[in-house]
Amino acid sequence: MRFGIAGAGFSGAVIARELAEAGHEVHVFDTRDHVAGNCHTERDPETGVMIHRYGPHIFHTGNERVWSYINRFGRMMPYNHRVRTTVGGRTYLLPVNLLTINQLFGTALRPDEARAFIDEQADHTIEEPANFEEQALKFMGRKLYDAFFHGYTRKQWGLPPTQIPASVLKRLPLRFSYEDSYFNHPYQAIPKDGYTAIVEGILDHPGIEVRLGTPFPLGERSRFDHSIWTGQLDAWFGHEFGHLRYRTLDFEEIRAKGDYLGCPVMNFGDIDVPYTRIAEHKHFAPWEEHEGTVCFREYSRLAEEGDIPYYPIRMTTDKTLLTRYLDAAREEPDVTFVGRLGTYRYLDMDVTIAEALTAADGILEAIDRSEPIAPFFVDA
Repeated sequence: MRFGIAGAGFSGAVIARELAEAGHEVHVFDTRDHVAGNCHTERDPETGVMIHRYGPHIFHTGNERVWSYINRFGRMMPYNHRVRTTVGGRTYLLPVNLLTINQLFGTALRPDEARAFIDEQADHTIEEPANFEEQALKFMGRKLYDAFFHGYTRKQWGLPPTQIPASVLKRLPLRFSYEDSYFNHPYQAIPKDGYTAIVEGILDHPGIEVRLGTPFPLGERSRFDHSIWTGQLDAWFGHEFGHLRYRTLDFEEIRAKGDYLGCPVMNFGDIDVPYTRIAEHKHFAPWEEHEGTVCFREYSRLAEEGDIPYYPIRMTTDKTLLTRYLDAAREEPDVTFVGRLGTYRYLDMDVTIAEALTAADGILEAIDRSEPIAPFFVDA
C-alpha cells in the first residue's frame, strides 16, 4: 500500500518506519526544513552546546517497548532532570518536596509531621472544587499555592486559575521526602547526539521518502491508499467549525561565559516576572563541557495564525468545539489522526511513541485481515 504521512516528528516517523519495514511505500511531508518537530535539536555554532530549539525535552518512560525502540536509533545517555524555582526573592526545589516545605515555612518537619502540617493548611471547607485554585487550596492551603502555583499557572495558561478546570490539578503535587528528581520513571535519558539524529535514524529506510519544506498535499490525498495526519486536528477540516486554541512560546536568548543558572531549568513563579522559566541548555548534556552557555527565557501566550502550537488549551469551550471535530474525524475515511496536534492532547514523548507504535500495529493488522483501516485511532 501507499501511505502519505503529514509530519516528521516522532508520531509520523515511528509509523512511517513500521509501515516501511512491513514492505509498504511511505511518503512523509513536513512544512519545516528539519525533522523531529518540536523535539528538534541542533549544535550551537558558537558554543557547541546542543540546543533544544523548541524548548527542553526530557525523555522519561516506564514503557519497556518504547525504551527498547528509541535505543535502536541512538545512544541514550542517563539524565536525571532537576528543576528549581525563584519566588519572592528566594530559590526553592521543585517539585515541591520536604525541603521546599521546610524552607517556605521555616520548619524542620519529618515526613509524617509535614503531612499533618499540610493537612492543617488545607482548606477543608471546599467540598467540591470548582476550579484549579479551589482544588489547590483544598490540597495544600493558601501559602504553598500562592508561592508555587498561582503565578506560574496564571502565566502558563494566560487565565486566572479560577477559570481553569479543577481537573488540571489531578493529584496532590507535593512530595513528603527530600527526593528532587523531577520525574519518577525508571528510564530517564537524553540522546547523546540529540533528538533530531534519533528521528533521522527512524526515517532512514529505503521505503520512506521524506519531503521537507513541503506541506502534506491535502487536495491530492487520493494519491495515497491511506493518510496519517499528525498536524492540527482542525486544520485537516479547513477549520470548518472554528479554530481550536493552543498556547505557544516565545524565546529570548541569553549568552554568557561559564554558568548562568547552575541548573537546567529555573522557574519563576512571581506574577510580575513576565516569563515562566529560563532553561540553560548545556545542562541537558552533563557529559559535555562548554566554556560558553546558551539560555532561553520562555514566554507563554495564546497562539495566533502562523505561530507554532505547543499545547492545547482544553478549557470547557475548547472541549465543546473539539467534540465536533472528533465526531467529524470518526466519519472521515482513509485517515488516521495521531500525535499531540492530531488528537488535541498534551503528550509526553514516550506516550507519543507508544501510541504511534500501537497505531501502526492496528493499521498492519487491518491490512493482514483485509479489513478497512480504522479511521480514527485515539479518542482525544
